[in-house]
Amino acid sequence: MKILGISGFETSIPFKRAHWPNLEDREYRITQGHDSAAALFVDGELIAAAAEERFSRKKHTGDFPVGAISYCLEEAGFSLENIDEIAHGFDYAPYRAAFCLDPISADLYRDVFSREAVRAQVSRYLDGYPEDRVRHVNHHLAHAASAYFCSGWENCLVLVVDGMGELQSATIFHAHDGKLEKLCEISARDSIGILYSIVTLHLGFDFNADEYKIMGLAPYGNRERFRSFFDQAVELRGEGTIQIPILRMNESRDERENYLATREYLTAHLVKPRNPDDQITDEHRDVAAALQECLDRVMLHICGQFGKSTGLRRLALAGGVALNCTANGKLLLSGLFDEIFVQPAAGDDGSALGAAAFRASQNGGIRNLRIPVPFYGPAYPVSKVEEALRDFDSRIEVVHYATLSDACAEAAKLIADGRVLGWYRGRMEFGPRALGHRSILADPGRPEMRDRINAMVKMREAFRPFAPAATLREAGRWFEVAPGSEFPYMITTVSVHRECRTQLPAITHVDGSARLQTVSPVDNPDFHMLLEAVGKTTGREMVLNTSFNVKGQPIVNTPSEAIETFLRTGIDFLFAGNILVSRRRA
Repeated sequence: MKILGISGFETSIPFKRAHWPNLEDREYRITQGHDSAAALFVDGELIAAAAEERFSRKKHTGDFPVGAISYCLEEAGFSLENIDEIAHGFDYAPYRAAFCLDPISADLYRDVFSREAVRAQVSRYLDGYPEDRVRHVNHHLAHAASAYFCSGWENCLVLVVDGMGELQSATIFHAHDGKLEKLCEISARDSIGILYSIVTLHLGFDFNADEYKIMGLAPYGNRERFRSFFDQAVELRGEGTIQIPILRMNESRDERENYLATREYLTAHLVKPRNPDDQITDEHRDVAAALQECLDRVMLHICGQFGKSTGLRRLALAGGVALNCTANGKLLLSGLFDEIFVQPAAGDDGSALGAAAFRASQNGGIRNLRIPVPFYGPAYPVSKVEEALRDFDSRIEVVHYATLSDACAEAAKLIADGRVLGWYRGRMEFGPRALGHRSILADPGRPEMRDRINAMVKMREAFRPFAPAATLREAGRWFEVAPGSEFPYMITTVSVHRECRTQLPAITHVDGSARLQTVSPVDNPDFHMLLEAVGKTTGREMVLNTSFNVKGQPIVNTPSEAIETFLRTGIDFLFAGNILVSRRRA
């Protein structure tokens, strides 16, 4: 059985622009269907997966994933006719009546969310693919399937928490025997994800895009200053649910669409809204700190209650809120569960994977195996790399190394010498993290490196932290983790050993934390070889690892994008496979 999962609603933002024409650009992200993607399962095995933004170069795009689909088919060697089924990671059909309460909502359902609208896009972009072979999977069920069927566990608790699915913000499942049994759901009217996003917007960042910046800003603030506001804003209720009265203030159509009443309440009772170009002050840092603490409290409450009531000691997470590394770290430290798994593409791109996984489980079964490091995107042969190098020949110089070992040895010397490297090889990662195939690397022991990369390389906000990638065997030497603990997806925050923090200034956040990636020779052999080489030059099998992109740009996909990004940033050298690229000397 060959099942292609897809996500995204291409017409969501255009619909909003047509009906609310005078909003700020940031407000048009208060919509559904961003981060479109495609994922292909063949006989229950994940073969390929990629986000559309990596092909269209439009970050967080919700456009129909024609580029990602083409890649998945090419990777598997299939034509569209070989695909038995296409599964979309939303299904609004059961909620049609709720959308018929006013004319605009009815139009939104008809033109954007309906099965007919999705099938019309499939037919248009995919040359008449049969409508009767297009399926629709409830959004939170798709997320849950992505977590469960990638966990490798037969029996576990699954929590999906995001801004909203169709009408839900959180859903809890008991996963067992290849099935997902729904235990409870929390309405979007009480969405901790939406509250986090609204405050993100209020602080001058982008809704449904920049929440991770608030997570990075929070450790700089005093969480006590606005704690009482968020304690009152989010009520923890019995049996693991929550209620958020300030989200229920929005009564009219316009208020509900843009959370106007909630935002007015924040202005009157929290802080004034910050313009994106305004300076970030202590007041903004303190709001971020209190908001993050609130999210941590909510996640512990929901997971703790359902862990206790079910007796389950394994937890699998998905949904956009599951990308909050700080909350994941708090859950890990809580002791509520023996094991926690976060699906590495936990956002809406991962719902494409989940929709296909769920349908595969219904059609002949699926192999429930722990997902490896998610190198499911495209790789490019040496011939394509050489072609790209020729295109930039007048601006670069190249050195070829015979083996990966030789390239790693040279890269390690450069890192030890304080150089910043682009590291590009193999298949692209699926999900938001660069895990060693599309990375920017540096020495974590140099105090100037964090500010230098933020300003000259990534061109992003100075408060943003960087993550360490360390070999699995050395992680316990530097971080407060149990021996042998694996963190392969860079999706959980841990503490740096207190005595090691001064040795690792470039990756230790202001609160002593780090978003750790452990690297195994089994799942990530090329990157592991590099870290071993770095260990011989620096004494640490560790690098600073950040995604190979600049602010506002998706992670690079093709060799040409890697070279172009290298040339227009402060990256010192680029390794494209085993080829060292430097700027041509005048």
